[in-house]
Amino acid sequence: MQSIYSKIEELRSSNTPAALCIVTDTSGSTPRKQGSKMIVFADGSVFGTIGGGSIEKEVVEKALKLIPTGKTEKNNFNLGADLGMHCGGSMEVYIEPLNSSRKLYIFGGGHIGRALSGFAKELDFAVTVIDPRPEVFTGKEFEACNCVCEDYFKAIEKQEFDPECYMVIVTPKHVFDEDILARVARRPHAYVGMIGSKRKVALLKTRFLEENLLTEQELSSIDMPIGLSMLVETPQEIAISILAKLIDVRNSRNNS
Repeated sequence: MQSIYSKIEELRSSNTPAALCIVTDTSGSTPRKQGSKMIVFADGSVFGTIGGGSIEKEVVEKALKLIPTGKTEKNNFNLGADLGMHCGGSMEVYIEPLNSSRKLYIFGGGHIGRALSGFAKELDFAVTVIDPRPEVFTGKEFEACNCVCEDYFKAIEKQEFDPECYMVIVTPKHVFDEDILARVARRPHAYVGMIGSKRKVALLKTRFLEENLLTEQELSSIDMPIGLSMLVETPQEIAISILAKLIDVRNSRNNS
């Protein structure tokens, strides 16, 4: 039978989202003892067991909520009072998500998108680059990235956005940037940023408000002009300022 450690290594190699659950302490009568381990997959299936019954069901539910966030959690369960289990002891269970890379959607595979995709994949983002131009998808920066060569708006409808995903809009035309923003700003996300000068951003805000595309509050939550406020010139420098902002948002959410 495959060990839980080899299973973890297999999951890491395939970058499959899951959560490792470990019984870290017990007292009284419990179905499994300290050190028992279980892996919970994103579809709710499990590998191993921490005792079955109500305790396992409760831990699976908590693990499924933690997998997309990347946050660890330690929980204490009174098996009798809390879960109605006859054994009546207590268990402490530590839950750690595995391969919880945040999804990063980059709209635009030009110079900035190329540089950002190369940097971001090294910092535990699961990168998807969307661009209708097949010629842009060359070079090592796009290795290990999901490259979607399709019309931006068709591609948007096929993606799975979640409350922990990040979106960066850096297409070659500002009109594309605006139209993409209008379509993704109300999708679930942790972060949306769009490139553009202060003047273009000001004009966009005015138009979006006049046409009731987004509210003032929704516009204020969008990072535009994108990235940390710093003096940058080259595409690589701009990409670094964007990545620094993404890291800041990610770490702030992890520590909240």
